[in-house]
Amino acid sequence: MTNANITLYGAHWCPDCRRSKQFLGEHQIPYNWVDIEQDAAAEQTVIEMNNGRRIIPTIVFEDGSFLTEPSNAELAAKLGLKTSASRSHYDLIVIGGGPAGLTTALYTAREGIDTLVIERAALGGQAAGTEKLDNMPGFPDGIPGLEFANRLRRQAERFGVELLQAQDVTRIHSHDNYHCVFTGDGSEYSARALLIATGSRYKRLNVPGEDDYLGAGIHFCATCDGPFYKGKHVVVIGGGNSATEESLLLRKFADKVTILTRGGEFTASKVIQEKVMADPKIAVRWHTEVQEFRGKSAKLNQLILRDNQTGETSEMSADGAFIFIGQVPNTGFLADSGVALNKWGFILTGHDLLHAGLANKLFANGREPEILATSVPGIFAAGDVRQSSTKQVAAAAGEGATAALLVREYLKTV
Repeated sequence: MTNANITLYGAHWCPDCRRSKQFLGEHQIPYNWVDIEQDAAAEQTVIEMNNGRRIIPTIVFEDGSFLTEPSNAELAAKLGLKTSASRSHYDLIVIGGGPAGLTTALYTAREGIDTLVIERAALGGQAAGTEKLDNMPGFPDGIPGLEFANRLRRQAERFGVELLQAQDVTRIHSHDNYHCVFTGDGSEYSARALLIATGSRYKRLNVPGEDDYLGAGIHFCATCDGPFYKGKHVVVIGGGNSATEESLLLRKFADKVTILTRGGEFTASKVIQEKVMADPKIAVRWHTEVQEFRGKSAKLNQLILRDNQTGETSEMSADGAFIFIGQVPNTGFLADSGVALNKWGFILTGHDLLHAGLANKLFANGREPEILATSVPGIFAAGDVRQSSTKQVAAAAGEGATAALLVREYLKTV
């Protein structure tokens, strides 16, 4: 359904509209956004479709059918996303369908290991939301992130991997040689081995107004939401690789991009820094922190800023804000699982377990745990969710291949 022609009728103040936009964005499904408060004809269309009622969101699909105020489950069903597995038990369950998880899955399935992948959002992970991957080996001209993700998916399907989308894992539990995975719809699946490859998500600023304007001026994905800001002014918050790279993407849509960074220099790679500083459409404000987001008519239009050297505050008008200040691992579902985490929530694996003073069956006979083994035998971790990962797509794919080989050897013992 990635080429579906979908129109979402709604309004910026509508929380269900924001939820639907978030769902479509997470699954990299293109759609047209129409604000009925800015378009009288669109408002009348919504009223006619809903028998005289002004109900939003109303989502119209390519075949002419539509859904009104749909739940995420209803959207998933309409879009043909597979949300339940065919069986309850597998050799391996991979939690997370990014480059690490899909690489592991295609390797294991190719060797005849029965593999299920469970992914809450778009297959391909954060890579799917990247405009272009320029540093992937074998792609001298780069490759769009979504195309790379789709290739990974097709390759996994070719080898018989079962893919489960739009499904949250709520918790896991291990007993004997079995690992049980519980999903948001109440289902339970089990496997002889697990791979956790759930990646990470973007950090929030946690300042006043941030929650109020999520999806209504505040965003975390330039690829998803940048096209809505053609001819406008947007700010990018952050000073690392993500912030600078996304700024270069946003300048293709916006007339002006202002980067706000709390430090006095970028932490991004030298090449990216040079591109940003040379771009006439991109301005930079150093030593600047956001104190508050403000808006009008339920839409962001102003930021309150503070100079962290002088303490002075100022106001800045902007049509949108994109936040790129780091990542938080997606490990909330691991509470009470026995899988050891560091203080930031990233999974400890391999030699890091020894440094943490942990000992379990993996260390029998004085043997150190394998590089991607967690503190629970039979559970492995790969990609951005792991403490020592490099947060690079190529590295995640490499870890996925390594994890597959470790899983293969582990399965010979249970």
